[in-house]
Amino acid sequence: MGEPTRVGKRGTIVLPASLRKRYGFEEGTMVVAEGSEYGVLLRPAVLMPVEIYTPERKAEFLRANAVDAADLASAEREIEKLGLGRKAPKRRPRRRSR
Repeated sequence: MGEPTRVGKRGTIVLPASLRKRYGFEEGTMVVAEGSEYGVLLRPAVLMPVEIYTPERKAEFLRANAVDAADLASAEREIEKLGLGRKAPKRRPRRRSR
């Protein structure tokens, strides 16, 4: 059985403590409110962080996902369009002095 509550100013609704505990709603929890055939459904929102890729990160993805020499050449052309130029040549390890 449901518990009665009021709609306050600006549409605020206080969820009864028993329901907050049961469903894990804490202060600051983001929720999705949607209409259903039974009324209004409130459920916790699933938020996914959004990563904004820098040109360097895009270049890293392009190089890492190349499957053959032709694909790598295509990736390098795309990287040129990003304004990053060719990958710097790998340095050879220093020789140890004896």
